[in-house]
Parts: sequence; C-alpha cells; structure tokens
Amino acid sequence: SKSLLNAIVDALDRIELDAALRAVVITGAGRAFSAGADITAFQRHMQAGPVEAVAHFMRPGHRMTRRVENFSKPVIAAVNGLAYGGGCELVESCHMAIAAEGAVFSKAEIDIGIIPTFGGTQRLPRNVGRKAALEQILSVPAFDAAEAARLGFVNRVVAASDVLEAALALASDLARKPPLAIAAALSA
Repeated sequence: SKSLLNAIVDALDRIELDAALRAVVITGAGRAFSAGADITAFQRHMQAGPVEAVAHFMRPGHRMTRRVENFSKPVIAAVNGLAYGGGCELVESCHMAIAAEGAVFSKAEIDIGIIPTFGGTQRLPRNVGRKAALEQILSVPAFDAAEAARLGFVNRVVAASDVLEAALALASDLARKPPLAIAAALSA
C-alpha cells in the first residue's frame, strides 16, 4: 500500500541519520516476504487515468525502491516466503538477499496488463541478466529459492528457520566494517 511504501522510506530516513545503525534487514511476517502491491488500490487509480496511477501508485513505489537501492548502509532482504510483484521488486532493490528454502518469487504483473511498476524492468536485468529477466517478466513463471540463487537474484538459500538469523549475521558482519568504505562501495 502507499502507506507501507511511505513507512519504509520514512524508516530509512531515520536509520540513515543514526550512526549506531549500520545495516538494515527487511523481512516479512507470516508466510510472505511481500505478496506485492495493493492491486485493488492500483485498479482504482488506473480507472481514474494514467496520471492518477503514476502519481498515487507508481511514483511512491519507485521512490521506495530507489531509496532502498541507493541507501548508504547495506540493506539485506531476508526473504521468508512469497515475494510477488512489488515484493519481488523490493528484493531486486536490496543490496543483498538471503532466501528461505521455501521462498517463491514471481513477477506476474504482465498477467494483469502492466509491466513491473517499481523499476523492475531495469533492476531485474542488472540482477540476473537480460534474457533471464525477460523470461521472468514476460512468461511469468514463479521461481523458487534455488532458481533465484542460480540466477544470482539472491546471495544464498538457507533453511526457513534460519533465514532471519542468517540475514542478521550478515548485517552484523557488515556493521563491523568501516562505514564510509561501505557507503562508498554501495554508491560506486
């Protein structure tokens, strides 16, 4: 939802200014990392017209994924379950990702007549290569954590019970590194 997108950006704004916080882990609750965007809200905006859809749906999503991608501290996705649509795009924008063995990824936007709306048409090819990205965007196969690792979409796959612990361990390791060097490497 727009409120969740704004909450993520607001949290990152606060974290960036806190020198004691040196890395970020984003995860989901329950069986999903993120089931994706609020399609009902998007359809209302689309019915109002493309300008409305861009202003109230796409732009907030772009703002959030750009903020994550360009964040000066490492952002790690702990993908605990489903990562569909906008949730998949959030994983794309994170600097690193650890996936649970049962995680499932999908870019099903094409099925509802749109393209990935939060920058996924650019980020996914940078993550996995052009041809693999086009296959995911155009033919909509859901892919599992093992395939995500094979494609280079996630850094590694761990048991579901260990996903958050593994992401926090990675964050802890990165937090011990020189923060200016980390920020420079992320921005480069």
